[in-house]
Amino acid sequence: MAASDEMSAFVRVVDLGSFARAAEDLRLTPSALSKLVSRLEDRLGVRLLTRTTRRLALTAEGALYLERAREVLDLIERAEADISSFRGKPKGLLRLNSSTGFARQTLLHAIPAFLVRFPEVSVDMSLTDRLVDPVAEQVDIVIRGSPSAGSDLVVRKLAEGRRLVCAAPSYLAQHGTPLSAADLLPHNCLALSGQSPPTTWPLATEDGVVQFLPKGDFACDNVGMLFDMAVAGHGIVRLADFVVGKAVAEGQLVEILADINRSDTISLWALVPKGRFRSQRVQAFLDFFMEDWLNGGSS
Repeated sequence: MAASDEMSAFVRVVDLGSFARAAEDLRLTPSALSKLVSRLEDRLGVRLLTRTTRRLALTAEGALYLERAREVLDLIERAEADISSFRGKPKGLLRLNSSTGFARQTLLHAIPAFLVRFPEVSVDMSLTDRLVDPVAEQVDIVIRGSPSAGSDLVVRKLAEGRRLVCAAPSYLAQHGTPLSAADLLPHNCLALSGQSPPTTWPLATEDGVVQFLPKGDFACDNVGMLFDMAVAGHGIVRLADFVVGKAVAEGQLVEILADINRSDTISLWALVPKGRFRSQRVQAFLDFFMEDWLNGGSS
């Protein structure tokens, strides 16, 4: 019997809390399962479980082994899923990571449509606005507005866009609509914090383009939170149209200063570890998102 079988048996015993329940689940006799775990302990030279008539308890060595065993079994499952995904329909677990704002405004609508199209795929999504190493964190696809990559990554451009300065109609009704960079000074501008150097807004003036430093009573390192604050009427933001475009189209936000906002073209990128790029579920998501969702919006 392979070491992974012993490992799986041990994890199942811990998860179910008894040899009897684990044996039934694994279609073994309790005696056979007990011998399997005992053989594992003998091979390792340590006691993993303390057995009493009423319950099982992990030893310190058992707790450490359990943590490592889960990691190993997860890697085995992912490796087998990756290989099997090369044939037949896309299936298995797809791990995605995205910035919060883009996920909440775009992926929120795209992923349900993707799962309907590919019912044998499931998605595990993590959201963060910090930079993520997809290899180190075992993520299949990282979606970001930065093409930063290493030699172990495949980078694919998903879309291009620009940053918009916008505010809620309620905010503009109460505070007025700024028409110039100088007009912004008394306004509550919501800033993206945690950036070095601080993020500025390039705006055209009679003297050329100035880098306006947004100031107000609220700053946050989470784009999704800045978006929510703007929609709630708390201030003015400058965010990518990947994030605010839908809200502007639906009237939740109003684009302002369009004639003086100097936004370079920004790109949306998918970063994929080379070893996972050919996975059918990865390809299915990238193709669906680029060809169906971004072009059709609701395919």
